Amino acid sequence: MEYTGSVNVSANPELKEKVRSGEMFLWTCPDCGCVNLLNLPFLYHDPDGKLMILLTQTPLRSENLPDGYTGRLVHSVGELVEKINIFDAGLDDVVIEMCKYVTKHELGKVVQLKFFKIDGADSEMTFTYPEDGQMQMVETGFKVYEDCAGIVNRNPEMKKAARGLVAVDPDWLSRFFA
Repeated sequence: MEYTGSVNVSANPELKEKVRSGEMFLWTCPDCGCVNLLNLPFLYHDPDGKLMILLTQTPLRSENLPDGYTGRLVHSVGELVEKINIFDAGLDDVVIEMCKYVTKHELGKVVQLKFFKIDGADSEMTFTYPEDGQMQMVETGFKVYEDCAGIVNRNPEMKKAARGLVAVDPDWLSRFFA
């Protein structure tokens, strides 16, 4: 089995789509042909975007990143792909977590939203979530993002807590709500 534990997408841009599609994490058993999703540590490094995302099950925290870098810790391939989508769209993942929180409460459902894309003339954001064995989509206007960005900007402790290698996720966000 050949497994690459990291990728530098500036040096190897052809691997970026393999990471985004999940292909990078699939392994086919040579005996039975069964395809499995690897659950191994992986580092996604985008030097041009000054971004490092570490996929691991090990709880970590580090303040030591190169100057100007954003570091994120994720626990699944799905979370890794979501973070790449967020940063590739030029968005702030702290603000997106707040948008997901607001949107989830507006839906009135206990679901795990994932950022999917931003699209259209009005920059509508699309989030996905599983329900009854199928993926559902919910769209929200960019105004939600702008409002959430305002909240984050008025609360500098949120930005400070997002520095270093951090898991910015619903659990992280819940620390800021009483």
